[in-house]
Amino acid sequence: MSAAESPTLEWRDLFNGKDLDGWVDVNTTPETWSVRDGLLICTGLPIGVMRSERQYENFILHIEWRHMKPGGNSGVFVWSEGTPAGRGNLPKGMEVQMLELDWINQNPKKDGSANHPGYISGELFGANGLTCTPENPRGSRSMATEFRCKPHGEWNTYVVVCVDGTVKLSINGKFVNGVRDSSVRKGYLCLESEGSEIHFRNIRIMELPGGNVTAAQTAPKCP
Repeated sequence: MSAAESPTLEWRDLFNGKDLDGWVDVNTTPETWSVRDGLLICTGLPIGVMRSERQYENFILHIEWRHMKPGGNSGVFVWSEGTPAGRGNLPKGMEVQMLELDWINQNPKKDGSANHPGYISGELFGANGLTCTPENPRGSRSMATEFRCKPHGEWNTYVVVCVDGTVKLSINGKFVNGVRDSSVRKGYLCLESEGSEIHFRNIRIMELPGGNVTAAQTAPKCP
């Protein structure tokens, strides 16, 4: 890519604080997503996603979120397909997990003990067929090296850096997680509705110069 073709390195808002311009509902309902007091509100029902209008390759994503109930579940997908696939009507893509801290207690192991704390540390993992290499493995997933997420009612800030198959995640001011060798390296952004009310704000992106992504590493384009 020549200098003339390189994107301008600047932040661009993905949510304007007024409406859902720039986003496309995939498999939820008109009642699932709304805007109130400058916030993007998701009811959590039904399970599904809405996606960005266009695909992104290399970029930095800034997104702030807060769960409104203990045990809430959500996430943002990067390099994602814009159609649902597999369990729970969620798409293929790289999921950046957003779980409220009580989730591990509300979803215990078979013996009744609290589930693995890695779930609530901003896990990174390939969903519905996307593969990657975790930097801090918990099976095929990568959990953070430090638990930094805040409980329901409090705002969390994620900075997600996605470049040439590598994803790095900063949680509330510190990089603590990463994966590499993603099998998909260009696709849609998707916000997840998964059972509980969650709020988003200050969603913005800085596009970076493209790499050597192939057709096989690019999510199919939606009509």
